[in-house]
Amino acid sequence: MAKGKRATSFFCSNCGYESPKWLGQCPGCREWNTFVEEPTGTAALKKSSVRTDGSFKQQPAVLSEIAMREDERVSTGIGELDRVLGGGIVQGSLTLVGGDPGIGKSTLLLQMCRFLALAGHKVLYISGEESLKQIKMRAERIGTFNDNLLLYCETNLEIIEETIRQYTPEMVIIDSIQTMFNENVSAAPGSVSQVRESTGILLRLAKGMGISVFIVGHVTKEGTVAGPRVLEHMVDTVLYFEGDRHASYRILRGVKNRFGSTNEIGVFEMLEEGLKEVENPSEYMLSGRPKDACGCIVACSMEGTRPLMIEIQALVCHSSFGIPRRQATGTDFNRVNLLMAVLEKRLGLQMSGCDAYVNIAGGMRIQEPAVDLGIVLALVSSFKNRSIDEKMMVFGEVGLSGEVRAVSMADKRVQEAKKLGFTTCVLPKANADVLKETKGIRIVGVSGVQDAIDLI
Repeated sequence: MAKGKRATSFFCSNCGYESPKWLGQCPGCREWNTFVEEPTGTAALKKSSVRTDGSFKQQPAVLSEIAMREDERVSTGIGELDRVLGGGIVQGSLTLVGGDPGIGKSTLLLQMCRFLALAGHKVLYISGEESLKQIKMRAERIGTFNDNLLLYCETNLEIIEETIRQYTPEMVIIDSIQTMFNENVSAAPGSVSQVRESTGILLRLAKGMGISVFIVGHVTKEGTVAGPRVLEHMVDTVLYFEGDRHASYRILRGVKNRFGSTNEIGVFEMLEEGLKEVENPSEYMLSGRPKDACGCIVACSMEGTRPLMIEIQALVCHSSFGIPRRQATGTDFNRVNLLMAVLEKRLGLQMSGCDAYVNIAGGMRIQEPAVDLGIVLALVSSFKNRSIDEKMMVFGEVGLSGEVRAVSMADKRVQEAKKLGFTTCVLPKANADVLKETKGIRIVGVSGVQDAIDLI
């Protein structure tokens, strides 16, 4: 190879695995046809992208000598965001916020910047996608700001690094990571090399200077953050902003958090003046419920530490085609097929010739097995054309033998049902036996699916 000529390598666009030649299947993540060719320079290896200041040099410390302060976390001023973060922003943390275009990522972070600036924290908002006037137009819609918020439009990481070191803010927002580039890496912005190197620079800045950094990441059509999978491993927290941008609700979900529990959710409503917190999402999700309708029932799912009441709707009708149609919205399609097979095998309900549609009302995506009993009762209610008491709430995992298995945090689910005015709670017998009596709500324990069906 000629001296000074830049080499090219092949990177997996899914996990970031590097190879000197193209491979059909990635050895790292086992995905097919994910390798892309990108130029790689040696300058970034010879010269560190981040200069080290002696004042930030750390020495090895004994675990017993490390002091912990109670004020390690900084409140964002948004209760739902604090819940997902685990109580607030941790100093020196790196947080990735992903979501569909137009879902409200920039609006949420700008609202967070407003509360932090009003609380006296110095915040630097760096945008690579919008001009200063565009950001100001959105800011005027949200509310009033003070001089603690600084806006900056730049995509060059070296200039951004110098700016951060000059102004030393407490919080930095990068919108978005796909627009940032490092001149030492001869690849286009948004490529695997650029995203990985840019995140590495921001990570060293966050840890070295004690700055909390939020970076916005675009998502692919599969719903994952665009770029190498290693990006999610490098950051401390990964948040996904979900929901239909044509609807008013938004769900902020934590899928990784080194400083708190995962699978926590925050619920927001998009209004003209920005995002508004939904303090009682259960009541919000159950608004507009039909009365005395067949195939509708309320179940309780746990999202992190929060009990969430959801309405499960099912429609079962005889098929006019040779192969019945099955569809599931908001839950796992294969799980619905499995539960229908249990009903047919264990209870003798002939559903093999019926079309079946299951929907989680409100646009929620539920994966917890505790909603199995709700799906089963909704299917049976629609199949037998019998309505279910609207004041009944159910939860429980259904096994292949038709048994109803215990689930975690049953007491929190019952208390949430009582708070929303439900009078009957159907739950696994194993949970009912250890649950204390709760005034104002009738608790019914069932050991099998047949016992639950007898109640309706």
